[in-house]
Amino acid sequence: MTQAPARWPLALLAAAVLAADQASKYAVSRLTLPGSLRVLVPGLLNLVHTSNPGVAFGLLADSNASWRTPLLIVFSVGVMSAIVWALATGRAGGGLSSYGMALILGGAMGNLLDRLLHRSVTDFIDFHLGAYHWYTFNVADSAIVVGAALVILELLRDARRHRQEKA
Repeated sequence: MTQAPARWPLALLAAAVLAADQASKYAVSRLTLPGSLRVLVPGLLNLVHTSNPGVAFGLLADSNASWRTPLLIVFSVGVMSAIVWALATGRAGGGLSSYGMALILGGAMGNLLDRLLHRSVTDFIDFHLGAYHWYTFNVADSAIVVGAALVILELLRDARRHRQEKA
């Protein structure tokens, strides 16, 4: 396993993700109307102003249960606390995993802030190939996905290295 990076670059990365996420959501909220659509790259990318009260992929979005938002907030705080602990204690793994977890932390903070302020998350990136649309997402979601990919990449790399050492 590689050496974990210093803590301050990780904190800076998480803060930068939070700032970029909130700035982009603020711009979308101020410059477009809810439900509006603007084609950015025909057949590939649209800007769509939506609000998601649920979780990833619209799960729980149709639920009107009073427990939905508090549960999502508690879950987010729990995950963020575990990530902060792992990063602060050096248990997040090597460089790729640590930077990945910092990206996940920044994204989780961005979406949590939306839930606390608006009871839903602003999404606006509509990626599609022709008529086949992916779920609308935001900068925080992108950081979470890239961060998870980095963590998985390091796990796979370390597993391969471990197998080679045993051989």
